[in-house]
Parts: sequence; structure tokens; C-alpha cells
Amino acid sequence: MADHNTPDYELDTTLQFEEPDQYKALFDDTRLRIVDLLLERAATIKELSLTLDKPKGTIGHHVSVLEQAGLIRVVRTKMVRAIEAKYYGRTARTYLIGDQQDPGFDLAPDHFLTAAARDFARSPADDPVGALSTLRYARIPTERADEWADRLMDLASDFISEPRGGETTYGLLVAMYPTDRPHLPDGDDK
Repeated sequence: MADHNTPDYELDTTLQFEEPDQYKALFDDTRLRIVDLLLERAATIKELSLTLDKPKGTIGHHVSVLEQAGLIRVVRTKMVRAIEAKYYGRTARTYLIGDQQDPGFDLAPDHFLTAAARDFARSPADDPVGALSTLRYARIPTERADEWADRLMDLASDFISEPRGGETTYGLLVAMYPTDRPHLPDGDDK
């Protein structure tokens, strides 16, 4: 079995979103699934169509939108029965979408959470890992929160760097955010 730690094509580490079209292109469920699949390896429209169980014309449209936005590109071609097959890959491993930019449309702040919740609810009860989740709160200084954010991003990077194998695709949702939860005042240590 081949080692699929990284896609089978060259790609940049990050792409910072600069155009509203990039947001619009990415924030569609089918297009999100396409860019996720392309982290495994380059694929043709036919392969994506079969994997996602959608018509080739539909996938072709979504691929075109992603390509025009600069999120994917043709990484190689191959002649198959006198027809040139195009293999598409991402332009970057990570898309930096930052909240400081205006996407130019109403972006649901819980888009990823909604998708993760849907997958979580459908996870099979008989999976050996099960559907693990936990939610914790901690009142910590901003500097420590920055350190935790870095550690969580490292954990997420380690997760997606795992060699590909097995029959199940697992999801890992990492989130850390400020809240308006009340807290008790610091106690007097007497």
C-alpha cells in the first residue's frame, strides 16, 4: 500500500483568502467535500463523481467554481482512450480564511460546526472508536489561550498527516473560542 501522508502532487502549505469569490466557492457542502478529498490525492471529475455519488456535470460545475477561485488546479493530465483526463488537486494544504475579512455574503458562523454535528449524529454506534466528544471551559489569560490554540492546531496537523488506510474516514473538530459565560470572582485564600 502506498504511503498517503501527503497528496501525490505539489501544493503550497497555505493560501490566504483575499477575494470574496474564494469564500463563496468554498462554502458549499459539495465543494468542501471535493477539496477535502483532494487532500488524499489528485482526482478526475469522474472519480469525484463516483466517490460523491453525484452526476459528472454537477461535479464538473463545482470543480470549475473551485478552479476559477484559485482553490484547486489541474496538477497533471493523462491520455485515457484518446481523451485527456485532467487530475485536479488543491492549491494549498490549508486555506486561511480569517475572520478579519468580509466574505461579501452572509457566512453562517457555525458552518463547520453544523457539518460536524451532522456527521457526529450519523456516526455508527458499533465503531470501535465511537463518537467521542467533550466540552470544557477554562478561565485563562490570553497568552495561555494563544499557547493552547497553537497546540490544538499542531494536533489537527498531526491528525491529517496520518498515513491513509482503513475503511473509515474519521473527523476531528478542533475549536477554541472566547465565551461570555459568567465566572465566580477569584476567592480569598485565607
